[in-house]
Amino acid sequence: MIKSMTGFGREHIVANGREIIVEIRSVNHRYYEFTSRTPRAYGYLDEKLKGFLKSGISRGKVEASVSIYNQEGTDAEIELNKAVAKGYLDALRGAADELDLDDDITLSHIMKLPDVFTVVKKTDDEEVIWNEVKDVAQVALDRFVQMRETEGVKMYDDISGRLDYIEETVGKIEDQSPSVTESYRERLYAKIKETLGDKDIDEQRILTEVAIFADKVAIDEETVRLRSHISQFRGLIKSDEPVGRKLDFLVQELNREVKTIGSKANDLTITKMVVDLKAEIEKIREQIQNIE
Repeated sequence: MIKSMTGFGREHIVANGREIIVEIRSVNHRYYEFTSRTPRAYGYLDEKLKGFLKSGISRGKVEASVSIYNQEGTDAEIELNKAVAKGYLDALRGAADELDLDDDITLSHIMKLPDVFTVVKKTDDEEVIWNEVKDVAQVALDRFVQMRETEGVKMYDDISGRLDYIEETVGKIEDQSPSVTESYRERLYAKIKETLGDKDIDEQRILTEVAIFADKVAIDEETVRLRSHISQFRGLIKSDEPVGRKLDFLVQELNREVKTIGSKANDLTITKMVVDLKAEIEKIREQIQNIE
Protein backbone atom coordinates (compact mmCIF):
# COMPACT_ATOMS: atom_id res chain seq x y z
CA MET A 1 0.00 0.00 0.00
CA ILE A 2 1.20 3.52 -0.77
CA LYS A 3 2.74 5.64 1.98
CA SER A 4 2.55 9.36 2.61
CA MET A 5 5.79 11.34 2.71
CA THR A 6 4.51 13.19 5.79
CA GLY A 7 5.34 11.44 9.05
CA PHE A 8 6.48 11.76 12.64
CA GLY A 9 7.97 9.30 15.12
CA ARG A 10 9.45 9.70 18.61
CA GLU A 11 11.02 7.45 21.25
CA HIS A 12 12.49 8.19 24.67
CA ILE A 13 14.42 5.83 26.95
CA VAL A 14 16.64 5.97 30.02
CA ALA A 15 19.25 3.23 30.16
CA ASN A 16 22.88 2.73 31.14
CA GLY A 17 22.97 6.12 32.87
CA ARG A 18 21.80 7.99 29.78
CA GLU A 19 18.52 9.53 28.69
CA ILE A 20 18.14 9.36 24.91
CA ILE A 21 15.40 11.00 22.83
CA VAL A 22 15.07 10.54 19.07
CA GLU A 23 12.51 12.35 16.91
CA ILE A 24 11.98 11.86 13.17
CA ARG A 25 9.74 14.04 11.02
CA SER A 26 9.36 14.55 7.28
CA VAL A 27 7.47 16.41 4.58
CA ASN A 28 7.24 15.77 0.85
CA HIS A 29 10.30 16.18 -1.33
CA ARG A 30 11.31 14.84 -4.72
CA TYR A 31 14.30 12.96 -3.28
CA TYR A 32 15.63 11.80 0.09
CA GLU A 33 16.97 14.90 1.83
CA PHE A 34 18.31 14.49 5.36
CA THR A 35 19.16 16.99 8.08
CA SER A 36 19.84 16.30 11.74
CA ARG A 37 20.26 18.03 15.07
CA THR A 38 22.58 16.26 17.50
CA PRO A 39 24.57 17.47 20.53
CA ARG A 40 27.93 18.92 19.53
CA ALA A 41 29.83 16.17 21.33
CA TYR A 42 27.95 13.53 19.32
CA GLY A 43 28.35 14.94 15.82
CA TYR A 44 29.58 11.57 14.57
CA LEU A 45 25.98 10.33 14.83
CA ASP A 46 24.81 12.45 11.88
CA GLU A 47 26.13 10.29 9.05
CA LYS A 48 25.24 7.08 10.87
CA LEU A 49 21.65 8.25 11.30
CA LYS A 50 21.42 9.37 7.68
CA GLY A 51 22.35 5.93 6.40
CA PHE A 52 20.26 4.09 8.98
CA LEU A 53 17.06 6.02 8.26
CA LYS A 54 17.52 5.77 4.49
CA SER A 55 16.99 2.04 4.81
CA GLY A 56 13.37 2.73 5.77
CA ILE A 57 12.69 6.03 3.96
CA SER A 58 13.15 6.39 0.22
CA ARG A 59 11.76 9.91 -0.35
CA GLY A 60 10.99 12.99 1.68
CA LYS A 61 12.64 15.89 3.43
CA VAL A 62 13.63 14.17 6.67
CA GLU A 63 14.76 15.83 9.87
CA ALA A 64 16.06 13.80 12.80
CA SER A 65 16.87 15.20 16.22
CA VAL A 66 18.79 13.40 18.96
CA SER A 67 19.07 14.49 22.58
CA ILE A 68 21.40 12.72 25.01
CA TYR A 69 21.53 13.51 28.72
CA ASN A 70 23.95 11.77 31.05
CA GLN A 71 22.49 11.18 34.49
CA GLU A 72 24.32 13.04 37.24
CA GLY A 73 27.60 11.41 38.15
CA THR A 74 27.40 8.60 35.64
CA ASP A 75 29.67 10.32 33.14
CA ALA A 76 32.54 10.75 35.61
CA GLU A 77 35.00 8.57 37.58
CA ILE A 78 36.70 9.47 40.87
CA GLU A 79 40.38 8.59 41.01
CA LEU A 80 42.49 8.49 44.19
CA ASN A 81 45.86 10.16 43.81
CA LYS A 82 47.74 7.69 46.01
CA ALA A 83 51.07 9.49 45.78
CA VAL A 84 49.55 12.78 46.97
CA ALA A 85 47.61 11.02 49.76
CA LYS A 86 50.76 9.22 50.93
CA GLY A 87 52.74 12.46 50.83
CA TYR A 88 50.14 14.16 53.02
CA LEU A 89 50.10 11.19 55.41
CA ASP A 90 53.90 11.06 55.75
CA ALA A 91 54.09 14.80 56.30
CA LEU A 92 51.37 14.78 58.93
CA ARG A 93 52.88 11.87 60.82
CA GLY A 94 56.32 13.47 60.68
CA ALA A 95 54.90 16.68 62.10
CA ALA A 96 53.12 14.71 64.84
CA ASP A 97 56.42 13.06 65.88
CA GLU A 98 58.33 16.32 65.86
CA LEU A 99 55.68 18.16 67.83
CA ASP A 100 54.98 15.24 70.12
CA LEU A 101 51.31 15.07 69.08
CA ASP A 102 48.97 12.12 69.05
CA ASP A 103 48.69 10.36 65.70
CA ASP A 104 44.91 10.57 65.26
CA ILE A 105 44.89 10.92 61.48
CA THR A 106 41.90 9.20 59.81
CA LEU A 107 40.67 8.71 56.24
CA SER A 108 38.19 11.52 56.67
CA HIS A 109 41.10 13.89 57.36
CA ILE A 110 42.89 12.79 54.19
CA MET A 111 39.72 13.19 52.04
CA LYS A 112 39.50 16.87 52.93
CA LEU A 113 42.97 17.68 51.65
CA PRO A 114 43.42 19.22 48.15
CA ASP A 115 44.21 17.07 45.10
CA VAL A 116 43.76 13.76 46.89
CA PHE A 117 40.84 12.90 44.61
CA THR A 118 40.50 13.76 40.93
CA VAL A 119 37.24 13.78 38.98
CA VAL A 120 37.85 12.31 35.51
CA LYS A 121 35.14 12.61 32.84
CA LYS A 122 34.59 9.27 31.11
CA THR A 123 35.43 9.04 27.43
CA ASP A 124 32.37 7.78 25.56
CA ASP A 125 32.75 4.74 23.37
CA GLU A 126 31.32 5.92 20.04
CA GLU A 127 30.17 2.46 19.04
CA VAL A 128 28.38 1.92 22.33
CA ILE A 129 26.63 5.29 22.06
CA TRP A 130 25.64 4.64 18.45
CA ASN A 131 24.16 1.24 19.27
CA GLU A 132 22.08 2.77 22.05
CA VAL A 133 20.90 5.62 19.81
CA LYS A 134 20.19 3.19 16.97
CA ASP A 135 17.90 1.12 19.18
CA VAL A 136 15.93 4.23 20.10
CA ALA A 137 15.93 5.42 16.48
CA GLN A 138 14.52 2.08 15.33
CA VAL A 139 11.45 2.45 17.53
CA ALA A 140 11.00 6.08 16.40
CA LEU A 141 11.36 4.94 12.77
CA ASP A 142 8.76 2.21 13.22
CA ARG A 143 6.27 4.78 14.56
CA PHE A 144 7.21 7.19 11.80
CA VAL A 145 6.55 4.56 9.10
CA GLN A 146 3.30 3.54 10.77
CA MET A 147 2.07 7.14 10.57
CA ARG A 148 3.05 7.30 6.89
CA GLU A 149 1.15 4.07 6.23
CA THR A 150 -1.95 5.36 8.02
CA GLU A 151 -1.91 8.49 5.89
CA GLY A 152 -1.29 6.30 2.84
CA VAL A 153 -4.52 4.37 3.44
CA LYS A 154 -6.52 7.62 3.40
CA MET A 155 -4.79 8.70 0.19
CA TYR A 156 -5.42 5.28 -1.37
CA ASP A 157 -9.14 5.52 -0.65
CA ASP A 158 -9.34 9.03 -2.09
CA ILE A 159 -7.41 8.20 -5.26
CA SER A 160 -9.32 4.94 -5.81
CA GLY A 161 -12.61 6.80 -5.66
CA ARG A 162 -11.41 9.34 -8.19
CA LEU A 163 -10.13 6.61 -10.52
CA ASP A 164 -13.57 4.96 -10.36
CA TYR A 165 -15.18 8.25 -11.34
CA ILE A 166 -12.71 8.79 -14.20
CA GLU A 167 -13.29 5.28 -15.55
CA GLU A 168 -17.04 5.71 -15.33
CA THR A 169 -16.82 9.02 -17.19
CA VAL A 170 -14.63 7.47 -19.89
CA GLY A 171 -17.40 4.92 -20.41
CA LYS A 172 -19.93 7.71 -20.86
CA ILE A 173 -17.64 9.40 -23.38
CA GLU A 174 -17.36 6.13 -25.31
CA ASP A 175 -21.16 5.84 -25.35
CA GLN A 176 -21.54 9.44 -26.52
CA SER A 177 -18.86 9.29 -29.20
CA PRO A 178 -20.86 7.47 -31.98
CA SER A 179 -23.63 10.06 -31.77
CA VAL A 180 -21.12 12.78 -32.67
CA THR A 181 -20.62 11.33 -36.13
CA GLU A 182 -24.33 10.67 -36.61
CA SER A 183 -25.16 14.22 -35.55
CA TYR A 184 -22.62 15.54 -38.04
CA ARG A 185 -24.12 13.42 -40.84
CA GLU A 186 -27.59 14.78 -40.11
CA ARG A 187 -26.37 18.38 -40.04
CA LEU A 188 -24.42 17.92 -43.26
CA TYR A 189 -27.37 16.33 -45.04
CA ALA A 190 -29.72 19.08 -43.90
CA LYS A 191 -27.32 21.82 -45.01
CA ILE A 192 -26.80 20.27 -48.47
CA LYS A 193 -30.52 19.77 -48.91
CA GLU A 194 -31.16 23.36 -47.95
CA THR A 195 -28.58 24.49 -50.48
CA LEU A 196 -29.63 22.25 -53.41
CA GLY A 197 -33.36 22.27 -52.82
CA ASP A 198 -35.09 19.56 -54.93
CA LYS A 199 -31.93 18.62 -56.80
CA ASP A 200 -30.48 15.14 -56.37
CA ILE A 201 -28.13 14.76 -53.41
CA ASP A 202 -24.92 12.84 -53.91
CA GLU A 203 -25.25 10.28 -51.13
CA GLN A 204 -21.78 8.90 -51.81
CA ARG A 205 -20.25 12.33 -51.32
CA ILE A 206 -22.05 12.67 -48.00
CA LEU A 207 -20.79 9.26 -46.88
CA THR A 208 -17.26 10.23 -47.83
CA GLU A 209 -17.43 13.51 -45.87
CA VAL A 210 -18.89 11.73 -42.87
CA ALA A 211 -16.15 9.10 -42.99
CA ILE A 212 -13.46 11.80 -43.05
CA PHE A 213 -15.13 13.56 -40.13
CA ALA A 214 -15.49 10.33 -38.16
CA ASP A 215 -11.79 9.64 -38.53
CA LYS A 216 -10.93 13.10 -37.23
CA VAL A 217 -13.10 12.81 -34.14
CA ALA A 218 -12.38 9.16 -33.35
CA ILE A 219 -11.21 8.79 -29.74
CA ASP A 220 -11.04 5.00 -29.48
CA GLU A 221 -7.27 4.92 -29.14
CA GLU A 222 -7.30 7.59 -26.43
CA THR A 223 -9.98 5.87 -24.33
CA VAL A 224 -8.18 2.53 -24.61
CA ARG A 225 -4.96 4.11 -23.38
CA LEU A 226 -6.85 5.91 -20.61
CA ARG A 227 -8.24 2.61 -19.34
CA SER A 228 -4.76 1.09 -19.51
CA HIS A 229 -3.29 3.98 -17.47
CA ILE A 230 -6.07 3.68 -14.91
CA SER A 231 -5.37 -0.05 -14.54
CA GLN A 232 -1.65 0.63 -14.04
CA PHE A 233 -2.48 3.34 -11.52
CA ARG A 234 -4.58 0.95 -9.47
CA GLY A 235 -1.80 -1.62 -9.46
CA LEU A 236 0.81 0.89 -8.34
CA ILE A 237 -1.17 2.32 -5.42
CA LYS A 238 -1.48 -1.21 -4.02
CA SER A 239 2.30 -1.67 -4.11
CA ASP A 240 4.46 -1.66 -0.99
CA GLU A 241 7.33 -0.18 -3.00
CA PRO A 242 7.93 3.58 -3.42
CA VAL A 243 5.85 4.54 -6.48
CA GLY A 244 5.47 8.32 -6.27
CA ARG A 245 7.57 9.08 -9.34
CA LYS A 246 5.83 6.44 -11.46
CA LEU A 247 2.45 7.81 -10.45
CA ASP A 248 3.58 11.31 -11.38
CA PHE A 249 4.42 10.06 -14.87
CA LEU A 250 1.06 8.29 -15.21
CA VAL A 251 -0.83 11.43 -14.20
CA GLN A 252 0.89 13.26 -17.04
CA GLU A 253 -0.21 10.51 -19.43
CA LEU A 254 -3.80 10.67 -18.17
CA ASN A 255 -3.79 14.41 -18.78
CA ARG A 256 -2.35 13.96 -22.25
CA GLU A 257 -5.08 11.54 -23.36
CA VAL A 258 -7.90 13.61 -21.85
CA LYS A 259 -6.66 16.79 -23.56
CA THR A 260 -6.53 14.95 -26.88
CA ILE A 261 -10.11 13.75 -26.43
CA GLY A 262 -11.16 17.31 -25.65
CA SER A 263 -9.52 18.67 -28.78
CA LYS A 264 -11.01 15.96 -31.04
CA ALA A 265 -14.47 15.54 -29.56
CA ASN A 266 -16.33 18.39 -31.32
CA ASP A 267 -19.25 17.75 -28.97
CA LEU A 268 -20.50 19.89 -26.09
CA THR A 269 -21.51 16.93 -23.90
CA ILE A 270 -18.07 15.30 -24.24
CA THR A 271 -16.36 18.65 -23.67
CA LYS A 272 -18.17 19.04 -20.34
CA MET A 273 -17.10 15.54 -19.30
CA VAL A 274 -13.52 16.31 -20.30
CA VAL A 275 -13.58 19.35 -18.00
CA ASP A 276 -14.71 17.09 -15.14
CA LEU A 277 -11.95 14.59 -15.94
CA LYS A 278 -9.29 17.29 -15.89
CA ALA A 279 -10.49 18.45 -12.47
CA GLU A 280 -10.32 14.91 -11.04
CA ILE A 281 -6.88 14.27 -12.52
CA GLU A 282 -5.61 17.53 -11.01
CA LYS A 283 -6.86 16.44 -7.59
CA ILE A 284 -5.04 13.13 -8.01
CA ARG A 285 -1.91 14.99 -9.11
CA GLU A 286 -2.03 17.06 -5.90
CA GLN A 287 -2.40 13.90 -3.82
CA ILE A 288 0.51 12.03 -5.34
CA GLN A 289 2.89 14.89 -4.63
CA ASN A 290 2.90 13.51 -1.08
CA ILE A 291 3.29 9.82 -1.96
CA GLU A 292 6.63 8.17 -1.23
